[in-house]
Amino acid sequence: MALFDLTLYTPAIAELLREPRVPPLDAGEPNRDARVRLEALARDDAFAPHRICDRSMADACRAGLWLYHNFLDEAHEISQKLHTPTGSYWHALMHRREPDFDNAKYWFRRVGTHPIYESLCSSAAELAVAAPSPAAFLRTQSVWDPFAFVDLCAASLSGRAPCAELCRQIQKREWELLFEWCYRQAVGKAAG
Repeated sequence: MALFDLTLYTPAIAELLREPRVPPLDAGEPNRDARVRLEALARDDAFAPHRICDRSMADACRAGLWLYHNFLDEAHEISQKLHTPTGSYWHALMHRREPDFDNAKYWFRRVGTHPIYESLCSSAAELAVAAPSPAAFLRTQSVWDPFAFVDLCAASLSGRAPCAELCRQIQKREWELLFEWCYRQAVGKAAG
């Protein structure tokens, strides 16, 4: 599993990602120390010195950065204006964290099959190598099933499945893959 590489990002974005965060399965507490830096990132300033090639992907990155720091309302406000499969993906992640699992599934239906699903499926299988039975499907699925993962997160959050830490680690990897994909699209960088 590839590591999340902060050197890919501009200094303003890398600084917001420098503190490793493993997202909770619920809304969590907003990282108030990051609010000023998040607000200061005008769309173009966040990506300097790169030129933004895809404005909606740049906005998707902004939604992801707010979500990374547990500001769900701000992430929601941005993602709901993105009428793309990727915008729906950020919207689904926010609702899964809210937690509003039915709404998360609604938005995942709008995603369809996303380009990060293959990598996410492989990463989840690696992370779930010793997972208990409720999460065993993660080791054997051949395609990523966002609905089954929503159900696993719901069961873990309610205490019905002993997989909360696994779900958090998969959520973290999912965020990393989606953010990197959006960033590359935003600035026109090929995957390396």
